[in-house]
Amino acid sequence: MQQLDNFFDRFNRNQSTAYASIRIFLGIALTVRGWFLFSNPDALTQLIDDNTLHMWFSYIIIAHIAGGLSLVLGIFTRLGALVQIPILAAAVFVVHAEKGLMMGGQSLELAALVLFLLVTYFLFGAGPLSLDQYFLQKKSGTVA
Repeated sequence: MQQLDNFFDRFNRNQSTAYASIRIFLGIALTVRGWFLFSNPDALTQLIDDNTLHMWFSYIIIAHIAGGLSLVLGIFTRLGALVQIPILAAAVFVVHAEKGLMMGGQSLELAALVLFLLVTYFLFGAGPLSLDQYFLQKKSGTVA
């Protein structure tokens, strides 16, 4: 039992690593999604089922790529999350809401999870393992 406690104690001491890992994974996933939509614009039309939203396509692609990269690096994290929140809110409350839960492909529960994570990073920031935190500490003179 002591070995199990020691095993989990290492993770308990490094919870900021978990927070950063989730942020980085989310950023990579959104960047890849943006790149996929950029290289295959018809995919967005198929997801939305509406061909009249061309003006939003560029915003969605740029927000996913730039916002995703900011999440990966942990710089301007709140801004990177904020620019993507309207996209995911529309996905949850407009695109996927009519289809309901437990559908194949792009699903309501996945979009809701991503929206929740984006709101979390918008409210709480990037965390201690980020460039945001590094520059904040450098500005205050606490970085060696």
